[in-house]
Amino acid sequence: MTDTPPASPRPLAIVVLAAGKGTRMNSALHKVLHPIAGRPMLLHVLDSAAALAPGRQVVVVGSGREQLESAVGDRAAIAVQDPQYGTAHAVQQAQAALAGFSGDVLVLYGDVPFVRAATMRAMLDRLHGDDAPAVVVLGFRPDDALSYGRVIAEAGRVHKMVEFKDASAAERAVNLCNSGLLAAHSDDLFALLARVGNANAQGEFYLPDVVNIALADGRGAAVVETDQADEVAGINSRAELALAEARWQARRRAAAMADGATLTAPETVWFAWDTVLGRDVVIEPNVVFGPGVVIADNVVIHGFSHIAGARIASGASVGPFARLRPGTELGTGARVGNFVEVKNARLGAGAKANHLTYLGDADVGAGANIGAGTITCNYDGYFKYRTVIGERAFIGSNSALIAPVRIGADAIVAAGSAVSRDVSDGELRLVRGEQLVKPGWADRFHDAMKKKKAERKS
Repeated sequence: MTDTPPASPRPLAIVVLAAGKGTRMNSALHKVLHPIAGRPMLLHVLDSAAALAPGRQVVVVGSGREQLESAVGDRAAIAVQDPQYGTAHAVQQAQAALAGFSGDVLVLYGDVPFVRAATMRAMLDRLHGDDAPAVVVLGFRPDDALSYGRVIAEAGRVHKMVEFKDASAAERAVNLCNSGLLAAHSDDLFALLARVGNANAQGEFYLPDVVNIALADGRGAAVVETDQADEVAGINSRAELALAEARWQARRRAAAMADGATLTAPETVWFAWDTVLGRDVVIEPNVVFGPGVVIADNVVIHGFSHIAGARIASGASVGPFARLRPGTELGTGARVGNFVEVKNARLGAGAKANHLTYLGDADVGAGANIGAGTITCNYDGYFKYRTVIGERAFIGSNSALIAPVRIGADAIVAAGSAVSRDVSDGELRLVRGEQLVKPGWADRFHDAMKKKKAERKS
């Protein structure tokens, strides 16, 4: 969904600011870990930056350090800003993690998840333009400039950076706004940061002031503009998170249809960040994809289905009202019907489970038929076990297959059976209690009960 520029030929470090408290989220989960399309917004940022092949990545955190360390793993170093004295102070905290590094530094924000790799590349290319600006900032022109900081520039050359609260009326009338993203050479950046003061309305150390300091030194500064204001929209509340999700989904739906999928009611289909669709896939209304779904060509996903962590081969059919959980694999032409749940199970080519069935931890052979109401009893309260069903086997309705158990090829399990021992190839297995018939018993019971009820009323 995004342009992928070539990797940077120059050493590159990424600094992602994620020290904000996120109080407007009103959540125990760190703000930048709230997901969009099933992936934390911070990881959206890191994945976009990864297209530039940075040599170093640093995430600057405040509270919630443990959560961020767990989410980031070994993808980035962690630097801590405590106390928090503003964005310039935050970037300074990355200096120790970048010890010994000499190259370009790109400053991003963990709550601004949709910046394209191509935009990052444009900033870095501008940094190495013929006029050699000391700093490059990313600007945008929103429909409503609100309280964004302003970039006072002409022909891409910055004359002044000013925070809204410190801006004059004339400066506030300018609609070129500062996104907060910034690129500079490491030697320039940290030298400029050391000179930033806090004599402003908020008493904070503002990152944009490095531009003003560079200008005062007679160094140049440049602005690169994005023509997509949504690209630099920050997320500070759950309402803004929902809007960001809606924007992402709208773009993904459009991309899916452009790539050859049919969405009969696009606004009701919800994709995950990594959903893969083949050509001529048909997706009916109210389908939700969780992470890890790969769908081949000519698959039909019927309405009200929920799919996560599944691989679906060509010609398969899913739903309506089906749930495919992680580990599901459907072979060519397989069918999973209404109110069927599949978890960590493989269905071979042409296998069918059309109604009211649970298949967990199972291997179902090609051409097998699973009758309505069948369940694999895969859990004994402590451990899980696997069920293997052979090719062309027929499992009758309302059967319970008590794992571990193996049903042979071409075998038949009679309806209503509870199977706890292996069934051989071609064998019929019928496990039912003997039917007991008592002629006239029901009539006598009803007569006795009606008489008793009448006596109580009298």
